[in-house]
Amino acid sequence: MKIVSFKICPFVQRVTALLEAKNIDYKLEFISLRDKPQWFLDISPNGQVPVLITDKGKALFESDAIVEYIEEAFPALQPELSLEDKATNRAWSYLASKNYLVQCSAQRSPNENVLMERSQKLGHAFDKIEKQLGDTPFFAGETISLVDLAWLTILHRADIIQRRSGYDFIGNRPKLKKWQKQLLATGLAEKSVAPDFEEAFSGFYLSDQTFLGRGCTVENCSFSEACATDACC
Repeated sequence: MKIVSFKICPFVQRVTALLEAKNIDYKLEFISLRDKPQWFLDISPNGQVPVLITDKGKALFESDAIVEYIEEAFPALQPELSLEDKATNRAWSYLASKNYLVQCSAQRSPNENVLMERSQKLGHAFDKIEKQLGDTPFFAGETISLVDLAWLTILHRADIIQRRSGYDFIGNRPKLKKWQKQLLATGLAEKSVAPDFEEAFSGFYLSDQTFLGRGCTVENCSFSEACATDACC
């Protein structure tokens, strides 16, 4: 199968992280969102990434639908889940994905006041998941789940921002910090992105156009495309 991708799109990483967690072979094809090829527009009704092209040549769009397909088409991460637990997992996964663009916006804040305002909005989601987390390594026990992979995208980016700029989006949320550390230790974050992802990500979100980027030393920051609402799904 093939994933049509934009390098720093969080919705794409959610899909590729699931593929990596299941050890499924796939290919990546990167496109420019500023100059979308016609073949891509022909298979993506909303013009967004990711798009998954199955082994049979069927193009699937919308990240939620793609994740559901992968989970059902291949051995499930948690095969014994009840219908109630599956629904619960979808809900907590949705809380993550609906905040991807909130995080993108916060990372691009032009000044401190805007950063504080946008960080507070993201913090509401962090507060909710902090209350839900227990003492297990992953969201619901010893086994990684769809919820873990949905949140991995946010937590991976928060880690890069903190390491490169010193700004801590997570703050005083010990369970979330512990969960972040556990998820990053799996190696899925690095496996689910391009080799130069961190530089591309930092080049955009830690450029001199952002409050976080000013005063932060990031070399070769020439990335110029955003993850906007019309870019990812």
